[in-house]
Amino acid sequence: MVPFDKLDAITERFGYLEARMAEGLSGEDYARVGREYAQLKPVVAEIAAYRQLLADIAEAEAMLADPEMQALAEEELPRLKARLPEAEQAMRLALLPRDEADARPAIVEIRPGTGGEEAALFAGDLMRMYQRYAERMGWRFEVIEQQLTELGGVKELVARVSGENVYARLKYESGVHRVQRVPETESGGRIHTSAATVAVLPEAEDVDIAIDQNDLRIDTMRASGAGGQHVNTTDSAVRITHLPSGIVVTSSEKSQHRNREIAMQVLASRLFDMERQKAADARAANRKAQVGSGDRSERIRTYNFPQGRLTDHRIGLTLYKLGEVMQGDLDEIIDALTETDQAQQLAEMDA
Repeated sequence: MVPFDKLDAITERFGYLEARMAEGLSGEDYARVGREYAQLKPVVAEIAAYRQLLADIAEAEAMLADPEMQALAEEELPRLKARLPEAEQAMRLALLPRDEADARPAIVEIRPGTGGEEAALFAGDLMRMYQRYAERMGWRFEVIEQQLTELGGVKELVARVSGENVYARLKYESGVHRVQRVPETESGGRIHTSAATVAVLPEAEDVDIAIDQNDLRIDTMRASGAGGQHVNTTDSAVRITHLPSGIVVTSSEKSQHRNREIAMQVLASRLFDMERQKAADARAANRKAQVGSGDRSERIRTYNFPQGRLTDHRIGLTLYKLGEVMQGDLDEIIDALTETDQAQQLAEMDA
């Protein structure tokens, strides 16, 4: 049971923010107050619904003492009390700490791991899987950097995905994805195992990371790639090296100015993610279990093509619908991961 004084404090804070918004704030104050107001609004709605249900139950119990209303109360009470566990659970979920990055766009990076050309081909399959999922969700999938192999596999992909709650839905995809199948490059029909890594980073905002220009080395170069990808006749591609961290970011669009802008955005997102990972590691040291976007080297999922089977190893989920998943049907997996993470947080909140 959540203490009522905590619910009162949240409701009072929301009322204060609502009054501040009505004052006609401007600039940074409006943005800051508006963000907190938007975050608390669904929480306060769940609190109000829960309290209304408690009030309705109390009213029905009082009606039991009235002979004229007793029959109606006896009929109504079981229905109201049956709704109570669901309403309390919805309120508790709303009270869970929100990751401010959940509503942000995401930077998705895909690279082949062990397995040579087959790993690169699988990396390309993952890219198309996320593109199709983005289409289903009504998101925009924008390729920032793409290097292909001669057979059409992906050496490296960096993409920006924007839309509603993108990071909240994609953050559990970070990790090592393993594939078991007969490669197109294999003539003997033997099943091979290879892997690709996926990193999903929340897009950084200007206030998140301050980058010292003296820490950067910026090089321009002629864009090139297999199969005529990003081939230009001018030195428009930009490579930025962040000297303190060693992070290297490239962008190969046609406009050098746009390339620098894109590369700086990706660099800021990687640095922001590094800071978030440090904080997450510190928290994880005190947690018994963690589902979220944790260790990037963790093998999170296996795609077994001969059996049409997908297994997410973090939660023990196995689905025999691999074809649908590769076509972008990821909701069942992401929903299960989200629910498990929420259950763990609720357990910690009750401990």
